[in-house]
Amino acid sequence: MNKTVASAQEATADIGDGASVAVGGFGLSGVPETLIRALHLRGSSGLRIVSNNCGVDGRGLGLLLAGRRVARVTASYVGENKEFARQYLDGELEVELTPQGTLAERLRAGGTGIPAFFTPAGVGTQVAEGGLPWRHAADGTVAVASPAKEVREFDGRPHVLESGITTDFALVRAARGDRHGNLVFRRAAGNFNALAAMAGRITVAEVEELVEPGRLRPEDIHVPGVFVQRVVALTTEQAADKHIERRTVRG
Repeated sequence: MNKTVASAQEATADIGDGASVAVGGFGLSGVPETLIRALHLRGSSGLRIVSNNCGVDGRGLGLLLAGRRVARVTASYVGENKEFARQYLDGELEVELTPQGTLAERLRAGGTGIPAFFTPAGVGTQVAEGGLPWRHAADGTVAVASPAKEVREFDGRPHVLESGITTDFALVRAARGDRHGNLVFRRAAGNFNALAAMAGRITVAEVEELVEPGRLRPEDIHVPGVFVQRVVALTTEQAADKHIERRTVRG
């Protein structure tokens, strides 16, 4: 039951070329920075990433993008990452843009064994009808477009069929965790972390504070240890390494 691993490098050592990886975080909140850096140093390429967004330039998943390690991204928006946008528009990267709530439910569904579900989000748009550019050609035309999806009516309202998502691995960050893999997130850092943890066949969690089993109250646990296979305790410096995406000051 002791799922602790000595280092982030050891915890990510078997994430090879072409692996699919769900990654927690929203913007720069709750991003498993230490695990991402370890994966970057490992040198794996052709990765298929599932995450709300793909970090920012030089931070988070932006490191993997800059190193040309990512082949495909399933996300809800491009965000503040200029390199992400450049690679997508230049045809170097395949991107499946998905409504944010739909992406969250696809991860949750995959993690709970539900293969697909119907949702009204996206009906009447290219999300349902197909034609969203997944990959561009060098001349700017669409090389690969999204397919049309099944639409069915429930109670007089059309709904589009979306598939659940499971991935080979998941990388998440928690405020607290125990050696059994139970995780607690702090405030907004919960975001996509719990969902990503559920979707990964092998889930690796970096935790800011590692505690002994029994220290976490059952009612406080956001992700039970059954979903987590490896736990990495962060150093004080790693735990404190949190950046602000956009600082606002009062004049």
